[in-house]
Amino acid sequence: MAFHLGDEETQGMSEMNLIPLIDIMLVLMIIFLVTATVMNPTVPLDLPDTNATVSGLPDEILQISIDKDNGLFLDEEALTLAQLRLRLEEASKDGANPNIHLRADQDTRYDMVAQVLAAASTAGLTKVAFVTE
Repeated sequence: MAFHLGDEETQGMSEMNLIPLIDIMLVLMIIFLVTATVMNPTVPLDLPDTNATVSGLPDEILQISIDKDNGLFLDEEALTLAQLRLRLEEASKDGANPNIHLRADQDTRYDMVAQVLAAASTAGLTKVAFVTE
């Protein structure tokens, strides 16, 4: 006795349609992404109020600018590298360590920026900030 399912003429489904499964996975992924970005895992804190004041700017700021032609400027005064070295050494006398704001044109050669940084380091000035837009 043979076991027989259905007619021999009708073919059974030999492959599975995966499109509904892909749709369900995409919907689940979107739900996961939305809930993951909404739920912020930060620690809730009740921070204390203070009445501290913001400290003002430092007493002395030396603004050094380098243009695209490697011209050096201290504040708005044009200088050579040797003159800049002397001015930085004068500024570091008496133990002062003024802030240096270095503004360099994007087309400036890196060599000039490195020489200015070396001059500041030689003079003992360590507070250098790069100014960008």
